[in-house]
Amino acid sequence: MTAAQHGARPWIVIVGGFLGSGKTSLILAAARVLEQRGLRCAVILNDQGEELVDTRHAGMEGMIAREVTGGCFCCRFSALAAVIEALRPSAPDVIFAEPVGSCTDLAATVFGPLRQDFDAYRLAPFTVLVDPARAASMVVEGADPDLEFLFQKQIEEADLVCLTKSDLAPALGPTESLGGASARSLSAKTGQGVEAWLDEILFQDGDAGRTALEIDYARYAQAEAALAWLNLSFTLEPDAARAPALVVGPFLDGLDAALSAAGVAIVHLKVLDTSPTGWVKAAVCANGELPRVEGDLDASPAGRHEVLVNLRARGEAAQVRALVERQLELFAGTVRAMRLDCFSPAAPRPERRVIVSSR
Repeated sequence: MTAAQHGARPWIVIVGGFLGSGKTSLILAAARVLEQRGLRCAVILNDQGEELVDTRHAGMEGMIAREVTGGCFCCRFSALAAVIEALRPSAPDVIFAEPVGSCTDLAATVFGPLRQDFDAYRLAPFTVLVDPARAASMVVEGADPDLEFLFQKQIEEADLVCLTKSDLAPALGPTESLGGASARSLSAKTGQGVEAWLDEILFQDGDAGRTALEIDYARYAQAEAALAWLNLSFTLEPDAARAPALVVGPFLDGLDAALSAAGVAIVHLKVLDTSPTGWVKAAVCANGELPRVEGDLDASPAGRHEVLVNLRARGEAAQVRALVERQLELFAGTVRAMRLDCFSPAAPRPERRVIVSSR
């Protein structure tokens, strides 16, 4: 029996965390657990641009997936509210919401307004995910000050911090301090810790986004503007039929090499190929990193591929765009229906900022 059927208020579960921390992977793993318990789930993805790999991926996994684009949840709160209301006929028991990975100050700009306007829903405690490899890179000498600012601010306002990718943790070594925040470990890949996390946020009393930040919005804008944000979609018709894995792999490797040679740091890069024979998604969170790959790795060759690319990099948007366009020219085949958008995020301007309380 769903929450709607027995009169319980549905949950809104906001899962934050820096770019590449594993938000979508955790949400999909959690949805599978909840659906086994007879609960219906939906997800709302968020991005500064359009053409989202994660929205397409969630839909292919059979999840009700919607998105808010053109700005973060805080700057597009009315759009978020409209999407939540539009999901009502689907009667989800749990609505996951994944904010932009460079976004912070959500306790005041999203949780506060939601608490005021949405009595028909319950707000789960605010979970912020942390990739241990990213955390380690933020505490070394010479760490990028803009990325470190965003990373630390996200942790400061978390109700619960979760270290992700625990299946890789032994290879990454110990994680340094997370600003005094206690953290649990979990893995979306193996399922370790996912059920315990769900039980903690859905079936125990707890605060929900009550740690309002003191944040300098000029500094926040500077940090976000340091990133180049690229979303790309195109249709590839190769000269000879090619398997999705043999489209995604060489393209990702070539782009990684080109960005590295130009001194552009990858923050998060995702490539998704869907073809008549299957789909493959690959992602990296740093230059030279071994990709995390999922999908139909043994799919047969196909003559048509729909490709999505989402790249977040530390560098100038014009340079990043030129490097990606050069990689497209290297395909042995025809690239059609290309849509490419590359920019640096505008200064965040929240629609509303509601401070409920501070611990």
